[in-house]
Amino acid sequence: MLLKRGWKRRGRMSKAIDLFGQIKNAVLDLQGAQLQTYERPLKTLGKLLDHSDLVSINATLLDGLDLDGFLASADAGGSFFGSAKLVWPDSERESLGLSLLLIKKFVDDPDFMMNFAHTYYYTGNKIIGDFRAIVSQIIIPFTRDYKTYVETHGSPVAKLVRPMSNRIFIVHGHDGEARETVARFLEKLGFEPVILHEQANRGRTIIEKVEVNSDVGFAVILLTPDDEGCARGGVPEPRVRQNVLLELGYFIGLLGRDRVCALMRGEITIPSDFAGVVW
Repeated sequence: MLLKRGWKRRGRMSKAIDLFGQIKNAVLDLQGAQLQTYERPLKTLGKLLDHSDLVSINATLLDGLDLDGFLASADAGGSFFGSAKLVWPDSERESLGLSLLLIKKFVDDPDFMMNFAHTYYYTGNKIIGDFRAIVSQIIIPFTRDYKTYVETHGSPVAKLVRPMSNRIFIVHGHDGEARETVARFLEKLGFEPVILHEQANRGRTIIEKVEVNSDVGFAVILLTPDDEGCARGGVPEPRVRQNVLLELGYFIGLLGRDRVCALMRGEITIPSDFAGVVW
């Protein structure tokens, strides 16, 4: 009942938009996209960056910038593909603003994006390699630094509080009984349990699946004695699986400790950083 009361207490935030979470998901989709599929997540990213809550901060970033002049000032290099080099300004605001202008240009003209990739990020392989170089070297760093810039320079509205979703992520080890018991209990309370192996892979790695399915309002971590371990030369003792500990830390960082509930079964060794929590 404590869980349910805590949920209702924050019900007033249920309509908030997790804009940066959606931006991150669009970028993840771009990372895994092919030439036939990249335009959709690219346009999604463009729409998110044009969100009404970001208009003011974007105007500040773009003030006085000239994308055509920036491209004209690039170092042409030699005659080889990929030898051209962009000359980025030292100013954080101007660099972010020019990256934003580039992304907007990519959204409006995908052919320009491919030509740009071939000119400045030629990998010597298939063109999809040039595209992914842009994603990893321009789009990902931009969205990371853009979020920080908005949070430090933008209005409180632009910080966009994570919504109180009805979905609850269940992190578990090998104890299937504990997992199913908690999942059914949460369903009876009216929540939607999210269990990773039940979600579609879509060619993603495990950590990417965790990230894509982390649009939840709460996480329950099942600490069960599935492994054994010890300090060098010590006696093996029951421990939690390493993936469970990694995801425990991930969700504490993502949601905050007040939205993460750890349930322990049996006698297990608890990491020292987490040992002060009352069970």
